[in-house]
Amino acid sequence: MKFNNYMKHLFITLIISALTAVGAFAQTTVSGQVTDKDGGDPVIGVNIIVKGKVVGTTTDVEGKFTFSTNLPLPFTLVFSGVGYGGEEFEVTANGQEIKLQMSEEVTFGQEVVISASRVEEKILESPVTVEKMDIIAIQQTSTHDFYDGIGKLKGVHTNQGSLTFTTVNTRGFSALANTRFVQLIDGMDNAAPLLNFPAGNVVGISELDVESVELVPGAASAL
Repeated sequence: MKFNNYMKHLFITLIISALTAVGAFAQTTVSGQVTDKDGGDPVIGVNIIVKGKVVGTTTDVEGKFTFSTNLPLPFTLVFSGVGYGGEEFEVTANGQEIKLQMSEEVTFGQEVVISASRVEEKILESPVTVEKMDIIAIQQTSTHDFYDGIGKLKGVHTNQGSLTFTTVNTRGFSALANTRFVQLIDGMDNAAPLLNFPAGNVVGISELDVESVELVPGAASAL
């Protein structure tokens, strides 16, 4: 009898543990639509990310969006779009349907960059010219990889060494082994060991983990 009770308690404990594990890895799905506050039209290309994380999506041609995440509830979504003021919305339940209206706002020159001075500042207040790809430009680039999309920035051209080896160049330095070009990821030099030059995105990161790309061309990059 005691053995049967022990097995019963063990069985219940295993079930509770399994349910807890499932709950821990359960995904939260969020969907909704973003519209213009004045006209009620859908807003296309709104950037939606989880606050403090590089997780999110963008709205489609109907202003709708949906994505899933395994982050624990509650969490806050940050909405931002070109020509619109930023909005925040707290998600408290799985499957929550969000209806958000955004107001138009003049945002020219309000983009934040950090490459020039190593501190956050508005792009127009930067002491040097900074070319930037935001998260929307990264996700909607016409190239197969965000790294190749850098070649679309002003004053930049890329060299294709092989199918997966693309290097970025400025100011006419067209060699694949461009030791004059410095590539930083979150402030860390990404030069290949022993080669002393960045090997493109061969040892880089996926666009799924990139929030923005900033480029300072020419002698101004000495800052």
